[in-house]
Amino acid sequence: MSTREDYYIVLGVIREASDEELKKAYRKLAIQHHPDRNPGDKASEEKFKKINEAYQVLSDPQKRAAYDQFGHAGVNQGGFGGFEQGFGSGSFSDIFDNIFGDIFGGGAGGSSGVDLRYNLEISFEEAAFGVEKEINFEKEAACEACSGNGAKPGTKPKACRNCRGTGQVRFNQGFFTLSRPCSTCSGRGVVIEEKCPDCRGRGRTRRPNTVTVKVPAGIDSEQRLRLRNEGESAELGGQAGDLYVHIKVKEHALFRRENEHVTLELPITFTQAAVGVEIEVPTLLGATALKIPAGTQSGTILRLKGKGIKRLNGSGFGDQLVRLNIETPTKLSARQKELLREFETESAKDSHPGVTSFLNKFKEIFRT
Repeated sequence: MSTREDYYIVLGVIREASDEELKKAYRKLAIQHHPDRNPGDKASEEKFKKINEAYQVLSDPQKRAAYDQFGHAGVNQGGFGGFEQGFGSGSFSDIFDNIFGDIFGGGAGGSSGVDLRYNLEISFEEAAFGVEKEINFEKEAACEACSGNGAKPGTKPKACRNCRGTGQVRFNQGFFTLSRPCSTCSGRGVVIEEKCPDCRGRGRTRRPNTVTVKVPAGIDSEQRLRLRNEGESAELGGQAGDLYVHIKVKEHALFRRENEHVTLELPITFTQAAVGVEIEVPTLLGATALKIPAGTQSGTILRLKGKGIKRLNGSGFGDQLVRLNIETPTKLSARQKELLREFETESAKDSHPGVTSFLNKFKEIFRT
């Protein structure tokens, strides 16, 4: 006997719950138990997984019918490859976009198509300055032969007589009037007497698709772009889903990023740090002069104003932060060693304040 919890109990609805009632219950529970709102809470994480599994089955008329008849054995919870479909996973913003989009005038839901995800890798410079990219992928799009209505060219779908074109059939349950998808038209509200030979009545065909993505300057890894209506088309017409482009920025050979600032680790010689020097350093905008003051210590950070990354959805640029690392020479001739010993001997006591301070503290600690 299965120990898995009943899907209707998971969502807290009766078995005769309508699609809208299922969606309403899912919305409430998904927001409540999403991991982004409950970091580190394993119980909420497990609950969230069960909620998504239950809703993905019960929101699909065919899977729901199989579940109602055979229970958990009647449905196969397999994952999808390639693009991520629907909203069984993702960030809290993904969940919010999808389950509340139909209320606030956007997003996929109801009779809309499926949202898609595309992972786009760009260079460090492309993220800093922005870029346009053409991406290619396959998707379910409206059938060109029947214009997406699923009917043979020259014919049209007809309103379902059983539900009178509403897609829902109502029945009384005690004091309540309930509704569920019409079994005759599978909730579509129309029936197709002569199916389109190209799409076999689905209204969609799978074909290659090319989209131009405008990546704004200042974008960073783990951020995403939403392209409305570039996802998969809904069956038998309806609004297409959205395409979510998730960004990954390649690492740079020299630069690292800290928000809108660019950091650069710059090795310099002992002599350059001691006497001071002006040298050229690389930036995203090309080479520029940097003045290193005499007596600079290793780890010192110098700032190049406005040489960083454009602020995303803001004004101005960040800075470039140059961290100086003094490199100790590893190969010295006998003459060089002799000169350095002379330099050490003739150095004033206050020429190495860090060393002097450390020695004084050391003596105080072990004086007693």
